Amino acid sequence: MTTPRAGCAVDADGRITFEVPGAGGLRLLLRLRPKKGQPEEDLHVLDLLAPDSADEGRAQAVLGADPVLAEGRWDVYLLQGTERTRLRPGPRDLRALMDGQLRERRGPLAVRVPYATKDGFLAVRTWLRPAHAEVGPVDVTDRTLTIAARLHGSPLAEGARVELRLRRDNDVTRTLEPQVRADGHAFSYTVDDTLDLDRDPGIWDMFLRPAPGAAPIRLARLLDDVADRKEVFVYPGAVVGGAVVRPYYTVDNDLSLEVKRAG
Repeated sequence: MTTPRAGCAVDADGRITFEVPGAGGLRLLLRLRPKKGQPEEDLHVLDLLAPDSADEGRAQAVLGADPVLAEGRWDVYLLQGTERTRLRPGPRDLRALMDGQLRERRGPLAVRVPYATKDGFLAVRTWLRPAHAEVGPVDVTDRTLTIAARLHGSPLAEGARVELRLRRDNDVTRTLEPQVRADGHAFSYTVDDTLDLDRDPGIWDMFLRPAPGAAPIRLARLLDDVADRKEVFVYPGAVVGGAVVRPYYTVDNDLSLEVKRAG
């Protein structure tokens, strides 16, 4: 039996329209992929209906902006009674996501990106965050890193800070003062030898604290059509003081720094 395929299209509001040929009257199941050894808990079921009563060859299911899906990876199945068949991806129209970082967003921020898994099935990557600091250009020179970003869902107040946290010991931190643009949302910061990162090699995660006492916001790149950025956006390292510092995206598309002592 041929594994069925589902095409999909996403609009600027995050609505996803799935299309499964010949599946009218059946249902579509989205399942939040559970952590290893944990039972599945979050399921969402959609009816597959012909968009035109005269067109029985097409069946569509629409995932609206509500409900907001929990952050994670949602696998997509065709549901026939209680029997599930995992769907392979058909055409994916993600053009509406490509310039997503240019639009102002309100919090909480809910992002959805359909993608093909490594084993060739259709899934939807989702993020759900109270506020979001979207990473833009990352400029790597011989001696410094300069990172531009934009805050969505919250304004930048006086005293805003970028915090670098050593992953193996969150009590070890470095603090930077961002250069804030006139609109109060865009900002940039530079990692240079004043931070003495060579004293603490390892992985450093980056956060924005938009105001003194505010909750920290993870710096990430989420607002486009790339579900898994780690192997796509690869940066060189810079010699910063006595360390080689390389920015990279994690499996969650968050931005971190890999720091190794030079030599």
